[in-house]
Amino acid sequence: MNFADNLKRLPPVTHLAALHLLNSEGNVVATIENKPGKAGSLAVYAALAAKHGSINPAAAEEGLQLFAEHTDAARLHPGSHPNIDRLFDILATGTTLTVKLDSA
Repeated sequence: MNFADNLKRLPPVTHLAALHLLNSEGNVVATIENKPGKAGSLAVYAALAAKHGSINPAAAEEGLQLFAEHTDAARLHPGSHPNIDRLFDILATGTTLTVKLDSA
């Protein structure tokens, strides 16, 4: 399946303004806003957090599958897809990020 098809299977995120990722010290390390060009990443991360309780290595592995063809593009062009790069980093380091959701 491609990314567009995968998005159709995820819960809607219209009720969210943003999602914040926090490190082990509780500091925000990234924010994904609900705006054009980021809403797909928001949907993926929100679904992963709901299923896994955080963005941990298992969630990262699933996320890379959900991003489908964009995962391949991110491998070829590091830095072009920061939300996918973050998942690669989580797999490489074993890091876990806590998720805080902001309602719209």
